[in-house]
Amino acid sequence: MKEELIELLARVIQVLQINESWMTWNLFLAFIPLVLSVWLFRSRRGNGWAWCLGFLALFACLPENQKYIRTLSYFLISAVLSISFLKLLLFSTLVILPLMIWMLRSRSGNRFAWWLGFLAFIGFLPNAPYLLTDVIHLIDDIRTINSVWMITLVVIPLYILVISAGFEAYVISLINLGYYLEQRGKGEWVLTTELIIHALSAVGIYWGRFLRFNTWDFITQPDHLLTKGVEELLGKQPLLIIAITFIVLTSLHWLGKRITLSVIEETRGRMITRSRSAKTHS
Repeated sequence: MKEELIELLARVIQVLQINESWMTWNLFLAFIPLVLSVWLFRSRRGNGWAWCLGFLALFACLPENQKYIRTLSYFLISAVLSISFLKLLLFSTLVILPLMIWMLRSRSGNRFAWWLGFLAFIGFLPNAPYLLTDVIHLIDDIRTINSVWMITLVVIPLYILVISAGFEAYVISLINLGYYLEQRGKGEWVLTTELIIHALSAVGIYWGRFLRFNTWDFITQPDHLLTKGVEELLGKQPLLIIAITFIVLTSLHWLGKRITLSVIEETRGRMITRSRSAKTHS
């Protein structure tokens, strides 16, 4: 009995270690649009760099992400070293430096930075609901562990926590976008915008899960992504999968938005009540 328990625990730990890598990475990708939504739609523009740097610092502190940082650093260093020093100096002087000064000092530069951030927001946003499809890993974990108690008490709650966190990032990101539209008198556009984003996210999820594309492919191989992606969308089965994904996203977002806004309103009401009672007693 003791040996079987030790073997079972070792198997559970092994499964958790295997899942830790992709769960951490996918959650990081899911929280990128959340951070961008706070910068773009909620906070002052001047705080944007602080948000980005703080989020990157948090990402760098996670041990499982060190290999991604090393891979990215190696890629950037290799790319820079492959360019001659004179070309690099000329490019930095004539392009990068003037662009940074223009973005920091001019209103047009701030607008350009905002739109650049918005494109990044749209590009990374499907990564948040994409976590819903990671439930397929649960099947392999169930076969590996083969223990009802461990599956019920450890594995399934872990999956629920990770998937819920990723989708909640999606919900809050769209709430922030809706807040931005309402603040600018475009409240009637909120529902239409949400439906468009659900449709784009459904396409992004299909491209990611079935065609194995990722957000970086928009930059590294945009021609192949668009050509292959559009070709696949012409088939009946992909359209059916995307339609089902759209319905699931719309339904879960509607439910998640109602719950999130209710929690926010309840928390805000309690804070107001406590503030009033504190003033009354003082």
